[in-house]
Amino acid sequence: MLLTAGIIGPAHGLRGEAIIDVRTDDLSIFTPGSLLGVDGDEGLELTVRASRTHKGRLLVSFEELRSREDAEALRGRALLVEERTEEDAWYPHELVGFSAVTPTDDELGTVSGFRFGAAQDLLLVTTPRGEVMVPFVKALVPEVDVEGRTVLIDPPPGLFDDDAVDAGDRDAR
Repeated sequence: MLLTAGIIGPAHGLRGEAIIDVRTDDLSIFTPGSLLGVDGDEGLELTVRASRTHKGRLLVSFEELRSREDAEALRGRALLVEERTEEDAWYPHELVGFSAVTPTDDELGTVSGFRFGAAQDLLLVTTPRGEVMVPFVKALVPEVDVEGRTVLIDPPPGLFDDDAVDAGDRDAR
């Protein structure tokens, strides 16, 4: 399965270097000589010529892109790599179908997806009442058990139960 390692951003300079919106924890993907596929063009592979960090952003030049125009022509396209197996790691798509449970083993629903967000990512959980978007932060989702195919969710009042009333809400009435 191909996964997105990054998104090609605007060109930087005149020699085909581009800013990359990184979508991976493994920056070795962008070492010189690495091959990356391009989403939407099955035959196109880019070879990393060089990569560097500049002002907190990853800049990458590719053998096949020699000018600013070459880089701009691929702006917005995803860079693809083969899925890699890592110990104690998982990919968001692998969570689909996992049971969502509370710390007291109450069943909340089934994980139906994952949405990347600007502030935080969201875990999508399908319940009998509909889909719930759970902020994927350690405080709310403290554990993912890949072997047991469960995601532990410690939801605040009201996240899964619309009828929940917080103590602060009672004072406002």
